[in-house]
Amino acid sequence: MRAPDPYTATADITHWVAGASHRGSGNRQQTVWNPATGTEARQVLLASAADVDAAVTAAAAAQPAWGEMPPIRRARVMNNFLALMNRHRDELAAMITAEHGKVFTDAQGEVSRGIDIVEFACGVPQLLKGDYTDQVSTGIDNWTLRQPLGVVAGITPFNFPCMVPCWMFPVALACGNAFILKPSERDPSPALLMAQLLQEAGLPDGVFSVVNGDKVAVDALLHHPDVKALSFVGSTPIAQYLYETGARHGKRVQALGGAKNHMVVMPDANLDQAVDALIGAGYGSAGERCMAISVAVLVGDVADKIVPMLAERAQALKVKNGMELDAEMGPIVTKEARDRIEGYIATGVHEGAKLVVDGRGLKVPGFEAGFFTGGTLFDRVTPSMRIYKEEIFGPVLACVRVPTFADALELINAHEFGNGVALFTSDGGVAREFSRRVQVGMVGINVPIPVPMAWHGFGGWKKSLFGDMHAYGEEGVRFYTKQKSVMQRWPDSIAKGAEFVMPTAK
Repeated sequence: MRAPDPYTATADITHWVAGASHRGSGNRQQTVWNPATGTEARQVLLASAADVDAAVTAAAAAQPAWGEMPPIRRARVMNNFLALMNRHRDELAAMITAEHGKVFTDAQGEVSRGIDIVEFACGVPQLLKGDYTDQVSTGIDNWTLRQPLGVVAGITPFNFPCMVPCWMFPVALACGNAFILKPSERDPSPALLMAQLLQEAGLPDGVFSVVNGDKVAVDALLHHPDVKALSFVGSTPIAQYLYETGARHGKRVQALGGAKNHMVVMPDANLDQAVDALIGAGYGSAGERCMAISVAVLVGDVADKIVPMLAERAQALKVKNGMELDAEMGPIVTKEARDRIEGYIATGVHEGAKLVVDGRGLKVPGFEAGFFTGGTLFDRVTPSMRIYKEEIFGPVLACVRVPTFADALELINAHEFGNGVALFTSDGGVAREFSRRVQVGMVGINVPIPVPMAWHGFGGWKKSLFGDMHAYGEEGVRFYTKQKSVMQRWPDSIAKGAEFVMPTAK
């Protein structure tokens, strides 16, 4: 594979409203950084409430015609978009590496997983079919249909600027809604490119909009009466705030929150495979994944065997500029995020955890000003420590030692988060018991990052999800549509006279 072309645009990042670039009415802006070099790359314009209103107004005007379009014709637009996403995959990946920092090959994988959802959305007409009962009562037929909600919105995080928006808008659009995307202001460029590709695919102007911004834009979407539903991925405090505020304003809300994902390693596990899994899932994307493994739960005597293996691998990680194809880990997204992560490492030391590998203060030759930190490994972490309880969102792996499988299960089920979990074992009975009893939404058996495929749906339990439905898949179709039930009979079958009794099947 040849070295990819880096993304080096410097123009201001605007909004996308009514099928065109939109500078908006506000005068606020924010720096978008190149995390590998530690330099300012460009500025992103931050939306005012008036800018959000302009996007919602355009969406509300465009949605009725789009929603009335036969589903198969909407699917053809999505199929055109699918082809364009495949054609621009490497361009999108280079944008992600330039603004987020994850290595280029990982960014390619992110785009590919987003494309999977687009491909699923092309088949949504099959899932929009309703149910029909002939002669549900004498002379009466009953059927159901699914109709779009109207204008819906998505608020997405910095760590997956392509994939997570694709969890939302392809399904929402295929179901007949208009969609407003509020991407992270840290890495907003992929959202603008996808907006342009949707227009090229034939999506009518106004059906998809992008408003860049911060809490001002989020609150404007939450309070706007024409926005019928909100999808969110991010931290638990914000997820809970969006869920409560949206519900108070009569909106449907799907808010995915934080995580503290455990991986249990049983004594009978293949240790080489377990180490590979922990290194990839703990340090891939610099740990900035909601499905990253941040806690290794080591059962019995396996800890004495596996911790030295993890230490050797963590020290050997290739931490580089993400555009170098042999890089295994890139920089942290911002200086503030790096400082917060390294602050957690100091806290872990202060709390008494054993610091086996210290990633702080890493300097990458040629990129000394970049926001780099190395892979960090703690041993003998206890459940009372902050580095165990809280989501660090960085390349910090905490090892917790427990005597038995039952203790491992109890530990995980007691945690406030329930996003993802993994178990490495050679025992099918243990695997079955674990998958049935663990109180977590996504479970991997000898799979470290069990992100479901496009047709299954993504979502956690406990404080990792606020709302009733998971993202994408059939759950996404249900979230972005409302069911209507129709009962019908014709004059010749109607009995004479008023009926004062509850209708029954007679």
